[in-house]
Amino acid sequence: MKFSMERSALLGALGHVQNVVERRNTIPILSNVLMTAENGTVSFVATDLDIEVSEQANADVSVPGDMTAPAHTLYDIARKLPDGAEVSLAIGSDGRLEVDAGRSHFVLPLLPAGDFPKMTADGFTHNFALGAAELIRLIDKTKFAISTEETRYYLNGIYMHGIDGKLRCVATDGHRLALCEMDLPDGAEGLPGIIIPRKTIAELRRLIDGLSETIEISVSEAKIRFTIGSAVLTSKLIDGTFPDYDRVIPKAGDKLLVIDNSVFANAVDRVSTISAEKSRSIKLSLAGDTLTLAVNNPEHGNAVEDLMVDYGSEDLEIGFNAKYLLDVTTQIEARDVHFHLSDPASPALVKDPEDPGALFVLMPLRV
Repeated sequence: MKFSMERSALLGALGHVQNVVERRNTIPILSNVLMTAENGTVSFVATDLDIEVSEQANADVSVPGDMTAPAHTLYDIARKLPDGAEVSLAIGSDGRLEVDAGRSHFVLPLLPAGDFPKMTADGFTHNFALGAAELIRLIDKTKFAISTEETRYYLNGIYMHGIDGKLRCVATDGHRLALCEMDLPDGAEGLPGIIIPRKTIAELRRLIDGLSETIEISVSEAKIRFTIGSAVLTSKLIDGTFPDYDRVIPKAGDKLLVIDNSVFANAVDRVSTISAEKSRSIKLSLAGDTLTLAVNNPEHGNAVEDLMVDYGSEDLEIGFNAKYLLDVTTQIEARDVHFHLSDPASPALVKDPEDPGALFVLMPLRV
């Protein structure tokens, strides 16, 4: 096998696939990228057995064939080569990979291409397309609420399903919930509830960053596939049952707090500077049109800040995790953020006036 290609094309293709490869692998072949050269193109494939990413790039193929080489090492070599360099990759007489670019020469170990695991991708029952901007919105408005607690593995991803003519994504860690929806695209009718793993979401978001093209999505009972131009990401789905999230979403509370989002976020950030790292609790006290943010930390002192708001309901004191408040404020596009409140023990419903298809729920803390 022998082919050559421009350094930027090699770097781009490897950059798309090598992120899937874990730095520490007990199975050596999973540290490698599979390269298959034929008919003027080279396909690059990497997998961790749960996610597979493939990418195709044009190349000058002298001898067709396939091989696997260390993914991160090859990527680092390509990254450090000069712009515009022509890179030649070939299997040498000793069975190792020889990489040549100008005066640079590298020799890397190879593993048999036949040992590389292939992820079967068939049985897709639903096929639909989303614009990159639409998919980015669904991901960004929800991924911050994905749980990292491995014991509740069914919360370690984004729950996507079709409901009432909408394509809806939901994530929750039990302390907060994020929901974002859009009109159901053609082909997604009857889409069953699927849980897309956290790592898959991170890889997908990286692949579509800055794109404006259409993403093809295919779903089966156990897998999901995203086709992004010449790149294809195939992933297993989380085999579990997502909780009935709808029952924890409060109906709009009788108390509406309207506040300038950036002013509120900056105040929360300042006051929470001295909060205890573990709970990050902050107390919100509402009286008339004044909101008082307060943190009392026995070890580091206390902090208070008053803000003018639009409230006008009966006085209320309620506590929240400051980090969770800040996470939600970063998702608000409007100038003002709307908090729908009921009482100190009930969750708050947070809405963005400029994006009616998104909502957020925050569980209160005792303060």
